[in-house]
Amino acid sequence: MSYTIIIPARFASSRLPGKPLLEIAGLPMIQHVWQRAQTSKAARVVIATEDQRVFDACSAFGAEVVMTDAGHESGTDRLQEVVSKLGLADDEIVVNVQGDEPLIPAEAIEQVAANLAANSEAGIATLAEPITDVETVFNPNAVKAVIDNQGFALYFSRAPIPFNRDDWSTGQPSQMPEAPVFRHIGIYAYRVGFLHQFVQWPLGRLEACEKLEQLRAMENGVRIHIAAACVDIPGGVDTEADLENVRRLMGV
Repeated sequence: MSYTIIIPARFASSRLPGKPLLEIAGLPMIQHVWQRAQTSKAARVVIATEDQRVFDACSAFGAEVVMTDAGHESGTDRLQEVVSKLGLADDEIVVNVQGDEPLIPAEAIEQVAANLAANSEAGIATLAEPITDVETVFNPNAVKAVIDNQGFALYFSRAPIPFNRDDWSTGQPSQMPEAPVFRHIGIYAYRVGFLHQFVQWPLGRLEACEKLEQLRAMENGVRIHIAAACVDIPGGVDTEADLENVRRLMGV
């Protein structure tokens, strides 16, 4: 199995401007992500950015970098521009590793690529982990995934799903439902041909409501394979608190 990793590294983050270049243990965050990706079995690791400062920093530490349009509406649009510029064939697999995950394990990257390769009917593969506390279920920043018996997504939502009717209808949720509840982990493997299709579809109604790009694919009949992550995957960096937590974990 051969695959390419693409790491989007957007400078213009609304919550943490210049996020890819924020320093962790003496290196820019994007370099930590790139180094993690390099420990996988990927044939190629490419960073995609819309900012010259990120481009120059990544080039300086030896990464392959592609400059992309700053006006993309979604990260998937950015990936499609990159695979087009790289000239990748429709049946090739690419793994999207977010540029704000400096602790991403190589095992998770390998897992999601292998899962897509093993499931020819899927256009996308991704990962999830069990949720064990009610607080996380009701946190809209924790995206929930409902999975069928064959390992394919039924739905993704920021809402608490599946809903524990007998306990949660009281308005004072305390008990987890008997059905398993999964948090979606935002690492994806795609076939290149799917990316070319995705950018032709208009914004989906469910996508617009939930602000979840994967729902556009589902609305257009694309099957998404989901597996339980084979390793613990630490959270990424979205806020200053996340940044300080990662610095602490890395001994800074």
